[in-house]
Amino acid sequence: MKPHFEIRSVPSLKEHQHMRDQSSSFTVKTYLFVYDLMQFCGHSWIFTNMIIRYMSFGKDSLADTFYSIGLVMRLCQLLSVLEILHILIGIDKSRLFPRFLQITERIIVLFVVINSQEEVQGKYIVCVLFFLWNLLDMVRYTYNMLARMEIQYLPLTWLNFSMCILLYPLSVLAKAFVICVSLPYFETFGTYSIKLPFPFAFSVYFPYVLKMYLLVLFTGMCFITRNLFSERKAHLETGNSKKKRS
Repeated sequence: MKPHFEIRSVPSLKEHQHMRDQSSSFTVKTYLFVYDLMQFCGHSWIFTNMIIRYMSFGKDSLADTFYSIGLVMRLCQLLSVLEILHILIGIDKSRLFPRFLQITERIIVLFVVINSQEEVQGKYIVCVLFFLWNLLDMVRYTYNMLARMEIQYLPLTWLNFSMCILLYPLSVLAKAFVICVSLPYFETFGTYSIKLPFPFAFSVYFPYVLKMYLLVLFTGMCFITRNLFSERKAHLETGNSKKKRS
């Protein structure tokens, strides 16, 4: 009786490369999904906390909103800096400059303006600003998580790209109002203002810097809003075409 030999095909170089690419793609998608999930949990906690506190204590809860959710808010915003890195290394296909503007706007207003002035932290406009940020981010990260799993839910797509067109300009107005409210405190306490001694004779008056930044803020708003309209059109057209094919 002749021995039976089983001949197995050896995977080619292209098949090995394809397997590695699939494994790498799965790892990247898993990482991005976990990142979106962490951000969603953080912003959901903040949003829920704000709603429950308002329902329990009414307007009195608005004054100490920053003290109750400020730490988690700062962590979420610091974590969002990773999104710039995601775009730079190519694992996120979003446009770099609009995302960079949105993230830096929040970092500057939260850490430079609000966090440095305790008198500003108790203002009602801070609560309004946090409400807008978290509402936008809860929807955005929910959409992102489904997109990582290649799930296309058209109502959520419409909500994500339509709501941001309305709420983003409102959030910019809230940021500008926070900056305007903070100006008297920066003038009084001289926070971040620098005056170098002779022979340099150089000084930086920080309230002037903030006033100039207001121009940057509104200029960036026009650019980002335009980008949001183009993104909405592209994603909704893609979603409608997929729905027709199915």
